[in-house]
Amino acid sequence: MEKYMCFIQPGNKLTLSVAVPLLHLLCLFAPFCFSWDALGIAFGLYILTGLGITVSYHRNLSHKSFKVPKWLEYFLAYWGVQALQALQREEQTNVADLENQAFYKFIQKTYIIHHIMLGAFLFSIGGFPYIVWCMGVRIVYLGHITFLVNSVCHMWGHQAWNTGDLSRNNWFVALLAFGEGWHNNHHAFEHSARHGLEWWQLDTSWCTIWTLQKLGLAKNVKLPSDAQKRKMTFRNIDNSKLSSDGFPQLPLK
Repeated sequence: MEKYMCFIQPGNKLTLSVAVPLLHLLCLFAPFCFSWDALGIAFGLYILTGLGITVSYHRNLSHKSFKVPKWLEYFLAYWGVQALQALQREEQTNVADLENQAFYKFIQKTYIIHHIMLGAFLFSIGGFPYIVWCMGVRIVYLGHITFLVNSVCHMWGHQAWNTGDLSRNNWFVALLAFGEGWHNNHHAFEHSARHGLEWWQLDTSWCTIWTLQKLGLAKNVKLPSDAQKRKMTFRNIDNSKLSSDGFPQLPLK
């Protein structure tokens, strides 16, 4: 069962119902407010907040695929907050370990304020164009990329593992979503810190975790074992067609 950390209080739903359409409206001004510096800062924030979602929210907090020091956990989670992707879920709630921590309690109570503060800072250094590109375009683009994972990756792509569901590996979504597009891999090995299991499957979230591991900051990094890989292969695949690490050498259909 996945964890769902909800940072949005019920009273903030109205605020979000206004904020989300407003952010989409801001995107309409993008062609008229273009500047290379605004685009550059928006791209930098896209990387930070995107990894905040994939590395922190998803692989660290939800699946506990690895552990980092608390200061780094909070730093990564804070950038996930700035993606504005927290949702109210009816089925949540195996997150007592997070909800009992002062940091997450504080974020939950002051969620929208953090976005207002970032927006105010961006406006102070770059005016309206920075609001359009760094808040509007960046948040909307990242949100739709995230939604692609749970839509496109259940419709189009390749199934490498016998997961018994509709999950697919989609290289295009993986490229845009920091490696989350290797969705069939993830469904097969949900606690794996690495989603791009083949050498050619680009997974920038895993690259980040791997770097943290080499720096001694990420520990208890979980990866699928050979036994787990063999268990998840399609039963009609001959063992002679499997590489030594358990991956099929030929595409599976």
